[in-house]
Amino acid sequence: MIAPEGPAARALEGYGASSRIRAALPQMPQAMAKIGTLLLDDPSLPLRLSITELAARAGTSPATATRFCRAIGYTGYFALRVGAAAEQGRSSAQETWNSDIGRAFHPGDTATEVMRTLVNAHTVALASTSEGLDPAVVGRVAEAVAQSTHVDIYGIGGSAGMAVELQARLYRIGINAHAWSEAHVGLTSAALLGDSSVAIAFSNTGRTEETIEMLALAKSSGAYAVAVTSDPASPMAQVADAHLTSHAPGEYLQPDDLSAKHAQLFVIDLLYLLAAQQDFSRTTSLLAASAAAVAPHRRPLRSATQRRTVPSSRETATA
Repeated sequence: MIAPEGPAARALEGYGASSRIRAALPQMPQAMAKIGTLLLDDPSLPLRLSITELAARAGTSPATATRFCRAIGYTGYFALRVGAAAEQGRSSAQETWNSDIGRAFHPGDTATEVMRTLVNAHTVALASTSEGLDPAVVGRVAEAVAQSTHVDIYGIGGSAGMAVELQARLYRIGINAHAWSEAHVGLTSAALLGDSSVAIAFSNTGRTEETIEMLALAKSSGAYAVAVTSDPASPMAQVADAHLTSHAPGEYLQPDDLSAKHAQLFVIDLLYLLAAQQDFSRTTSLLAASAAAVAPHRRPLRSATQRRTVPSSRETATA
């Protein structure tokens, strides 16, 4: 699958060369990925090598190098060189800021610039996630979830909220789902799963030891194991039967990148909707029942006339 070009590539315009490469790398063909890996290891290569020399070092062709440049949002190799030079020039002056805050924000940015950076980060995360997901794989996972007798969902730290979110949605449509954010109880549940169960684990990096351990035990117990990470080559992805990429291209704020959460929420929404489709009449009945159950606890909407005639608290106090 070729890296995003359309909206995702346009959204990358706010990023330096390295961030663009990280955003596109998981979806690149192998030949292009070799170039990306080289440049991440040594971002100064475009400043020292011609396009032919860079292609030769990556074991590929100049034409592939040109396609690589376009895949990460540059018009060609010259534009990549300019981007690499700009990134190299900024790196020394902002080393301390970058290590503490992140590459995408700068201390002198205006509120408008910060807002634009945020929009770009979240747009890239959602667009890259959408374009990187294999619909067939997502469909198989959703079908397995809908037909399962039990769904375990694992997440530690920031990913714990994602596990709870998916559990709440699945439970509303009649799927027996449980979220675990503590390793001991998660491992206990994983050990009790069987071949009619599904285990889903969330970890942005795919390297959280406790989450990997829970998913691995669930799989060894017979469950269909699903990993939701940003890295298809991560240890957790390698453990799983199926991997869903939730992509977050830029670490714009440490330690908690909200664009990563929005990418995970996109995957959650997709799984929920596809699972709900499996038995649509039953799903709608259950949603109606749950809505009716909480309806008495919601205040009715007031009409515009009522809002104009009811005095405000300030008016009541001065009357």
